[in-house]
Amino acid sequence: MRVLVTRADPDAERTAEALARLGHEAVRAPVTVVGRTGAALPGGRCDAVAATSHHAFAADDGVERGLPVFAVGSRTAAAARAAGFTDVRIGTGDASGLAALLRLTLPRPARLLYLAGRDRKPVLEDALVAAGYGVAVAEVYAAEPAASWPEPAVAALRSGAVGAALHYSRRSAALAMALADAAGAGDAFLRLRHLCLSADAAEPLRDRGAGIEVANRPDEDALLALLAGAA
Repeated sequence: MRVLVTRADPDAERTAEALARLGHEAVRAPVTVVGRTGAALPGGRCDAVAATSHHAFAADDGVERGLPVFAVGSRTAAAARAAGFTDVRIGTGDASGLAALLRLTLPRPARLLYLAGRDRKPVLEDALVAAGYGVAVAEVYAAEPAASWPEPAVAALRSGAVGAALHYSRRSAALAMALADAAGAGDAFLRLRHLCLSADAAEPLRDRGAGIEVANRPDEDALLALLAGAA
């Protein structure tokens, strides 16, 4: 099956490889372009680092490498280790699970440096503040909306050659719908099977009447497992 992949590189490359191992072909149609913002780190001492994406880390980010890192999942943890952090703790794959891990293992009142994306829901920082932590946010990366989809992806959609689409967040699903509409392929896009990482990611598609399936846990393995039931 040909599967629409809306992630930006390098995530799209890894997803394409995973799809190939399962016998599927990726049709790349990124909805964002991810880059560093160059934002300065907040002042003051922090006791630990929190991150909800592997995009949070860069070799020259200026963060003290001796601090413990609380990473949302295994890929974010791997990025932290690759950037030179040695004390890395791994959450269950979403912001709520990461907040729960912090509550269980980091004494309060501690101050966290949250290496965040510019466009996000404040789930983690709200949960941590409510739990009694201090949170210093540095918006170190941003996912800018793509201007349009590549013509090969649009042509594949219009021809009916694509069978399913993968969606990882509410924002990316909404951007995908907007880009499909802008390309004149909105109806073809809606006819796909829409495989979503979470119920929240599915909401913009549900509003348009798309056929939706939601992974049973918020990670890519569970998302790709939905393809086993796709015709």
